Amino acid sequence: MRTPLTPASLIFPAFLLAVPAHAMQSGEAVYQSVCSQCHAHGTDNAPVFGDRKRWGKLVREGLNDLVPAALAGIRKMPAKGGKPELSDGEVAAAVIYMANAGGGKFAEPSADDLARWRQKADRRIKK
Repeated sequence: MRTPLTPASLIFPAFLLAVPAHAMQSGEAVYQSVCSQCHAHGTDNAPVFGDRKRWGKLVREGLNDLVPAALAGIRKMPAKGGKPELSDGEVAAAVIYMANAGGGKFAEPSADDLARWRQKADRRIKK
């Protein structure tokens, strides 16, 4: 015996597909919840949020170096700040938020940027 289709049975599955499994956090939100643990006070020599002198050099290096380093981990910073559940886009948004507070003028990344940065991070990890 088959269950008859009702309007509700047709709408409900579509609703499940429309709800993202993980809503993307802003760069500021990721900074506040993750990055600030080290970058607010310079723990383990992390560049302090808003310190234009320290961030100036990093800003000049550009996002093509900064984001892959954050994705893969660098020096005492673990990959994705120790939060593997963060998406690459969330990590990039946090890096951009911190870099812009340190004097950068970076815009939101494109999907191509994120893919390129992921490839570069993966190469760093394999070294």
